[in-house]
Amino acid sequence: PLSQLPSASNVVCGVATLRGRTISIIDLSMAILGRPMPDEVTKNVIVTEYNRQVQGFLVGGMDRIVNMDWGDILPPPKGAGDRHYLTAVTRVDERLVEILDVEKVLAEVVGVVEDIDDAFIDSDNGPSQDQHVLVADDSAMARKQMKRVLDQMGVSCTLCSDGKAAWEQLQSWVAEGRDLKNWLAMVLSDVEMPQMDGYSLTTRIRQDPALSHLYVVLHTSLSGVFNNQLVEKVGANEFRSKWEPDALAQTVHDQLKRHADQAAQ
Repeated sequence: PLSQLPSASNVVCGVATLRGRTISIIDLSMAILGRPMPDEVTKNVIVTEYNRQVQGFLVGGMDRIVNMDWGDILPPPKGAGDRHYLTAVTRVDERLVEILDVEKVLAEVVGVVEDIDDAFIDSDNGPSQDQHVLVADDSAMARKQMKRVLDQMGVSCTLCSDGKAAWEQLQSWVAEGRDLKNWLAMVLSDVEMPQMDGYSLTTRIRQDPALSHLYVVLHTSLSGVFNNQLVEKVGANEFRSKWEPDALAQTVHDQLKRHADQAAQ
């Protein structure tokens, strides 16, 4: 049984107590389609921990859990607009499976803080004017959030929708003869992305003599020792959990300072 919340979002069905924890239950159909789950449908709840928050998604059913290789995950089709809730698509048993952008759903339902502390805006970020950040994330909402943080800090950036696009961008800059050592301050990459994930992107960067010096920060909605071990294995410099704007701003600020000091030597 669910307890109702006064003045809650219309997509929040209520609150449930599970394993000694109180969690909100979100009607996923209502969140992405605008219509509630029909009463005659058998309802199930998928409990998730995402961005260090626990919530339940009300769904009609759950078939199974499928482990996929990120190379088999493709970006959503072009021309779909920017209001859809897809972050990727794949095929399972010859059927097209759509992968939802949970970050977009939660941002609209729960809300997110996008503004950073004034200390990062007012601080002396002079060197950042000549430095650049490469961002790779398959979630359009996440890219928007990170760009807002970087814009507030006065840092220019290039946005890529997955690891493959980020790798191709890096290769393009190398071919152009751009001075990446002094210009590109850092690569900020999501972990879970279609076509090429953040681990694979980091591995390629470390194996390329022209790029191996780059400072790479991996960030993800997931957490745990398993991720930290992989981060160390592929050679990333830092690992950050989503979504804390000030923590991201601090990471960027510290690296910009280190990068500027190295360029001055």
